[in-house]
Amino acid sequence: MALLVVMKALNLLFAAEDKHYVKVTGTAHGWDVLFYIFQSMRVVLLFTVIVLIGTGWSFLKPFLQDREKKVLMIVIPLQVLANVASVVIGETGPFIKDWVTWNQVFLIVDIVCCCAIIFPIVWSIRSLRETSKTDGKAARNLAKLTLFRQFYIVVIGYLYFTRIVVFALKTIAAYKYQWVASSAEEIVSLAFYIVMFYMFRPVERNEYFVLDDEEEEAAALALQDEEFEL
Repeated sequence: MALLVVMKALNLLFAAEDKHYVKVTGTAHGWDVLFYIFQSMRVVLLFTVIVLIGTGWSFLKPFLQDREKKVLMIVIPLQVLANVASVVIGETGPFIKDWVTWNQVFLIVDIVCCCAIIFPIVWSIRSLRETSKTDGKAARNLAKLTLFRQFYIVVIGYLYFTRIVVFALKTIAAYKYQWVASSAEEIVSLAFYIVMFYMFRPVERNEYFVLDDEEEEAAALALQDEEFEL
């Protein structure tokens, strides 16, 4: 998570330098190369962090199951491909023959990755529900279930806004107002990072798990409720 924040900060720094030199001199003077490098690293890290949190790695279990490893093995190469497509789109234009094709590749790959990172979160929620029926720790499992359901909603909201709402803003806004879409995307990204990091921050004694007998009984009843689903 800390590395992701560093990559995001460097990505924005080099993006600012890139825009500045293009505005002043007409060329990026190599800043665009650094921008694309750190953008690629940032996006790959973001999806990796979401997948690792979604699987419950280090929070629910100290290992990854085979199907979870396969999700990582699919998402990371696809994100590399998506970043290559992003570079081609950003550095060229409709005048080249395959520009539209690269746009389609980027869109399809991005959608596949967004769908793929949802599966580990759903698997973790189902696994917690099944575990809660047998291990006798209803209150702890209810707390974890609540946390993962909240994370699921946050991820869906982030993906929806950055993939659909931002795209719509860029499409309908005039060129001089493109900064509105970029600002909205960065503000939502910052909010997403803060919420995600806060939810899964390391603590010595999590208040979620300091529970008494009454809370344990109440949690057991809540987990028996069939409405406690996604």
